[in-house]
Amino acid sequence: MTNIPNLLTFFRILLIPVFVILFYLPYQWSYLAAAIVFILAAATDWFDGYLARKLNQSTAFGAFLDPVADKIMVAAALVVIVEHYNTIWVTIPAMTMIGREIIISALREWMAELGKRSSVAVSWIGKWKTMIQMVSLTGLIWQYDIWMVWLAYVLLYVATVLTFWSMFQYMKAAWGDLTYHSRF
Repeated sequence: MTNIPNLLTFFRILLIPVFVILFYLPYQWSYLAAAIVFILAAATDWFDGYLARKLNQSTAFGAFLDPVADKIMVAAALVVIVEHYNTIWVTIPAMTMIGREIIISALREWMAELGKRSSVAVSWIGKWKTMIQMVSLTGLIWQYDIWMVWLAYVLLYVATVLTFWSMFQYMKAAWGDLTYHSRF
């Protein structure tokens, strides 16, 4: 249970309140500091997976905790930017992304119970969605200038489109099992 990848995942979880506190500090540098913490958390997400494979330290606990840490960090960032920007143009994509994560998590749990978790494994669209989402959220958190914010808005909507696309792909992959087992 205690290995380097799992410690990085725990570290990422500990960064969540640090990120939120930094974002709300009343200093000129607070948005940049919050963005740096968010980037650090995103980097540990990639790095812990890489180390788990490279060092052969994958564990069932790590496989459970890693996506939970990711979802909590992203949800915290989405909630913070929804509150900060206070506009439907941020709220709708944020609700879509959080809703998708809940749906896909439930779908993966359902498929795991059927012994078919691999049919809803992370796809390349999901990876692109995550990367674009992270870049977008970083820009909306940092808010360096108006151009960064507008680019982040555009990327937020690209990530939203990819959110729907990947969700429909996962649902399509599981549809036969969902409809078959719902008949009984």
